[in-house]
Amino acid sequence: MRLCGVVRVCLLAALMAAAWSGGRVQVTLAQTQSSEGVPLRKQTAPGKDVGPAENRTTVGLLAGTPQCTESAIAQDIATTLASGQESGPHGEVALRVLPIVGNGGIRNLSDVLTLAGADLAIAPVVLADRLRDSRAFGDIRDKLVYVTPLYVEEFHLLARPEIASLADLAGKSVNLGEADSAGAVLGREVLNRLDVKINELNLGPEAALDQLRKGQIAAALLVSGQPVSVLAHDLRIDGVHFLSIPYAQALQQDYVPTTLQHQDYPDIIAAGAHVDTVAVESALFAYNWPARSDRFQLLQLFVQTLFSRFGEFLGDAHHPKWREVNLAAQLKGWQQFRPAERWVQREITLRGAFGRFLDQKAIGNTPDREGLFREFLQWRDRNQRR
Repeated sequence: MRLCGVVRVCLLAALMAAAWSGGRVQVTLAQTQSSEGVPLRKQTAPGKDVGPAENRTTVGLLAGTPQCTESAIAQDIATTLASGQESGPHGEVALRVLPIVGNGGIRNLSDVLTLAGADLAIAPVVLADRLRDSRAFGDIRDKLVYVTPLYVEEFHLLARPEIASLADLAGKSVNLGEADSAGAVLGREVLNRLDVKINELNLGPEAALDQLRKGQIAAALLVSGQPVSVLAHDLRIDGVHFLSIPYAQALQQDYVPTTLQHQDYPDIIAAGAHVDTVAVESALFAYNWPARSDRFQLLQLFVQTLFSRFGEFLGDAHHPKWREVNLAAQLKGWQQFRPAERWVQREITLRGAFGRFLDQKAIGNTPDREGLFREFLQWRDRNQRR
């Protein structure tokens, strides 16, 4: 049953003490290694400038092409965090997130390591693992860190009517995405491991769909979180369908099995049907600026703002992939950005104290438990800013 208003106020007031008295929870990351290298020229660890002074309140976030889900996620972050901030005397805000068009792959990561103004990137974890292990940019373990794991990016292999299976793609022209993108690198790998030899093309999504529509290519691959808006609405290619990608043993080290659903692609997948495919895990990576530097403090503000307002991203106004994100999850083999790790530790401590408090009050089974906890955190954050 719902808690009455009086009880809710009493609970929030009593939780004040738990908020200030919670201890720290230590998190240790396990280290793993990847055996596959990235075909980049080896060099020393890159340097990175802070960029012009005008960027002191702007965080640059590299995503994918405008048609991909990763771009939608970056835009969600930019627009949501832009609201609700206190502005200065001239209308300036303390934090601005600038989405930057990338290719969703290796280039996103290399840009974060080298380009001024590029602080964050959304990218597949397997590509980050390989970039680290290849040492193509030297030892990047202290330069590239993760903020949080995100969601899986599904392989969408769209084919013309006459293509019934992967075997039918042999010798055909297939677009895998722009060079060094996740689709180009990982799509080539998946097809090679499944022994499917194609004529590879490297076009952007719009050009690839246009050639698919005209019959100039047999299939096009897009690696992105479902639903991808460019495929979910007004595709208008008669007979086009998704090809199934089997979860063969050769793929099981780096990929996970998943399905594409009718509700996400009602014009491509029949009602009650689904298509088996594979996916890769993605994460939000960051450049590890020196502690106490201006850029470090700006990223710290970004983390605190994003994490504390995370509940806002779970509503219908935002991409459904947000519902796969678990801020408490860890990314093996990588160091977490310290302010993000501290926030997660604090969250774990607060949740423990909150749970013990409710249990002592004999209301541990209330269906409003999560909502009450979020309300408490919002109340605490407002009072901390005073």
